[in-house]
Amino acid sequence: MDTVIALIVEIIAGGVGGLAIGRLAAGTDMGMTVNTIVGVIGGVAGVWIAGMIPGLDAFVGMAAPAATDTTEVMATSGSNVGALVGQGVTGLVGGGILTAIAGMVKNTMMKS
Repeated sequence: MDTVIALIVEIIAGGVGGLAIGRLAAGTDMGMTVNTIVGVIGGVAGVWIAGMIPGLDAFVGMAAPAATDTTEVMATSGSNVGALVGQGVTGLVGGGILTAIAGMVKNTMMKS
């Protein structure tokens, strides 16, 4: 159950990050639906990448004794409020970054 809650937090935070960057940053808006989808992907991917970086893995709650066993890592990923907050913040940032990159690439392709 903890893994499902953590994934929901990542999805919501990533979607919000994608929507926010799409609306706020000039030249990155791809439409509300696309911004949300790209943000969700970026949010989940951002937390996954942060969990692989030493030092950030504890921030997103993915520090486990046996880091090679993904079952144990995922089982501990949403076990406390601090980890959920870390996953939310990381998802928000990851969703915003991927949306900004995708929006800039799309606009560059449209100009050429």
